[in-house]
Amino acid sequence: MTTSSSKTAFTSTKTWIWQDFPICYQTQGTTGPPVVLVHGFGASWWHWRKNIPVLAQNCRVYAIDLIGFGASAKPQPGEKITYTLETWGQQVADFCREVVGEPAFLVGNSIGCIVAMQAAVSNPDIALGVALLNCSLRLLHDRKRITLPLSRRYGAPLLQRLLSIKPVGDFFFNQLAKPKTVRKILLQAYANAEMVTDELVDILTSPASDPGAVAVFLAFTSYSTGPLPEDLLPLLQCPVIILWGTADPWEPIKLGRELANFPQVQKFIPLEGVGHCPQDEAPELVNPILLDWIWERSAV
Repeated sequence: MTTSSSKTAFTSTKTWIWQDFPICYQTQGTTGPPVVLVHGFGASWWHWRKNIPVLAQNCRVYAIDLIGFGASAKPQPGEKITYTLETWGQQVADFCREVVGEPAFLVGNSIGCIVAMQAAVSNPDIALGVALLNCSLRLLHDRKRITLPLSRRYGAPLLQRLLSIKPVGDFFFNQLAKPKTVRKILLQAYANAEMVTDELVDILTSPASDPGAVAVFLAFTSYSTGPLPEDLLPLLQCPVIILWGTADPWEPIKLGRELANFPQVQKFIPLEGVGHCPQDEAPELVNPILLDWIWERSAV
């Protein structure tokens, strides 16, 4: 699935059984504070491949595949698992208790930021701090649609209803999961086109062929409720740092800056000319910031 250069940096993945389902994760590092990395929608722990080895020089690093994504189980929605932010938040909290064995720094990208915050809000004992990298603003949430242009305000619910028709949803997903389409989407999300490699496209498309992947995708695309970042931030009992690529076309930094007004947020750091996934597009900027912040908090 990945190039040889990436393979040499990692040992084989590990499996943790959560609610009777196999969960895939990667871990590196033997000393220092524990750090748990949480990917965004449609991604996997591989999206942190440029961060894990660097962070592991000074930290014990864990990168988890949320249930429904990557190499983790993809059970049918609604049978034993509902694909909600609360479910994923509890998964991360249980992972900290059962695998990490102690409170950890939680680092998320995109929707993974909401998952990390949900884990820390519902289980404050497991979080030493939360780092948010281009946090999803959930602009299509039911409570936010009224602020959107008319085309997006009414277009999204219509698309959700169409996708709920199984043949339509299956066709849409199969078209979306093609490497050519994924590459086009990534070229929107990444400001630096050179970072959109064949390896990255493969990382995102390979799990799409797994049984259950379509159902997971459609379950989340119809999910317009649950917590918003502004709901969770004031409830956090741990410090927060926010990093934001200024060239993100999906989560505008102008709106993201509003999150810095919450007292829990210690720092808000703009990353000039970087897109939606700064940990992958600009790891040379992200890694030292994270390491400095983690060590500052560990010394407190």
